[in-house]
Amino acid sequence: MNLKVGLDLGSSAIKAVFVDSGEMVWTGVAVTAPRQESIALALMESGFREIGLPAGAKPAVASTGYGKNLYLTADLLLDELTANATGLFRLSQGQARAAVNIGGQDIKVLKLSPDGKLADFKMNDKCAAGTGRFFELAARLLDTPLEQFHELARQPGPEVEINSTCAVFAESEIVSLLSKGTALGPIIRALHASVAKRAAGLLGRAEGPLWLDGGPAMNGGLVEALEDELMTEVKVVPKPQFTVAYGAALALAD
Repeated sequence: MNLKVGLDLGSSAIKAVFVDSGEMVWTGVAVTAPRQESIALALMESGFREIGLPAGAKPAVASTGYGKNLYLTADLLLDELTANATGLFRLSQGQARAAVNIGGQDIKVLKLSPDGKLADFKMNDKCAAGTGRFFELAARLLDTPLEQFHELARQPGPEVEINSTCAVFAESEIVSLLSKGTALGPIIRALHASVAKRAAGLLGRAEGPLWLDGGPAMNGGLVEALEDELMTEVKVVPKPQFTVAYGAALALAD
């Protein structure tokens, strides 16, 4: 086994991907907290045990994400955008040309060249609204697991809007809607529509299918909201939460 490890030390989660011959053979995730290197090491040791590698194994490791410099023994440090483009291109089987990545604290729009290189990007990192943290906050306010958002968004009810582009004011809007007795379904639909509008504003006109990755890409309701907003097909890569870590592992030389 020619194992390589990609670590994505993100703002809300640390992701690890084990790659052998270009294929993911193990993925793991842990909540971001102080002492990120220790968390990453423990996460990798868990993976080594699960796939039967001996304790203390030392495959090559590439580190990326906001906390990439906190993993001091990495063999390669890679910027997050390059890792994202590399992983996205491989997971889309070379089809991706435009993508939205919704991370823990930002939204990124990536444009890829035909050979999978990062051609252009835009980023919104000035406010948590529309990010993974925004969804986590909404889930707490609504006392509803994120895994249920897609199903609940399909429930009937009068349409409402969440217009604030600031997470703090959006939180106030959610609280106000709840106090008025608004059902969960319309509130969650409004959340999805609000995030879709923010992503569409960064992307501009979409030509051809749009690819989506990042943890919120697992929310089918958000995918549908993006398709409605952009009037184009939105495709989700396999294991979208691990795209960046996967791209980091692929960047390691054989």
